Amino acid sequence: MSARILFVTGTNTDVGKTVATAAVASAALRAGRRVAVLKPGQTGVSPGEPGDAAEVRRLAGDLTFRELVRYPEPLAPDTAARRAGMPYLAPAEVVSAVAELAATHDLVLVEGAGGLLVRYDDQGRTLADQARAVLDAGFPAEILLVASAGLGTLNIVSLTAEALAARELPLSGVLVGSWPAEPGLAERCNLADLPRSAGAPLLGALPERAGTAEDFAALAHASLAPQLGGGWDAEHFARAHRPESAPLRSKG
Repeated sequence: MSARILFVTGTNTDVGKTVATAAVASAALRAGRRVAVLKPGQTGVSPGEPGDAAEVRRLAGDLTFRELVRYPEPLAPDTAARRAGMPYLAPAEVVSAVAELAATHDLVLVEGAGGLLVRYDDQGRTLADQARAVLDAGFPAEILLVASAGLGTLNIVSLTAEALAARELPLSGVLVGSWPAEPGLAERCNLADLPRSAGAPLLGALPERAGTAEDFAALAHASLAPQLGGGWDAEHFARAHRPESAPLRSKG
């Protein structure tokens, strides 16, 4: 059986991609699968400092983690590489790493930096180009989009979905990276609106501060849909957070 290859991207920075990656990895490990996480470009971390690899391992446990390039400044990868005088990352390098990891693992998670179209080199190539290159090499890659829950997220989700469709990249679904303890009207309505904006299913909702959970494995399983190895039920979650009906307006 061939490995599943899942590119994890976000609608923007700080939406919870690393915790989401760790959650999907944790669910797969719980099911007895061999998991590898690939970070093509790590920014904002100096040599010797713990990066996303350390966080994923802390949360998910024993898995393979590979980082291809590391740039010290917290910028887009192409800008960070240029300022540091370091080589850019080419899509072919990602294909090579994915191929090697897929040969010995059941699931390969590729966590991007920032959003889908953040640039990695001076030619403007992005995570989307990396995913396209992996697909063109014959691997069954798909995209998981991590999104925020609140107001403003629908437009970015729609734009990302359109960019994926234009490149013929399959979107497996949307995952809410941080579901608030006290969701407002926008968050509750977005449970129904996010799948419509994405043209793909909602595959879970990680609670805010999920990375501080005492039992992260149990939390991950409870927060991810079966397609990601969990037991989360989208319909049950939506019913539990159904928005109140809008008050009737007076005609006077």
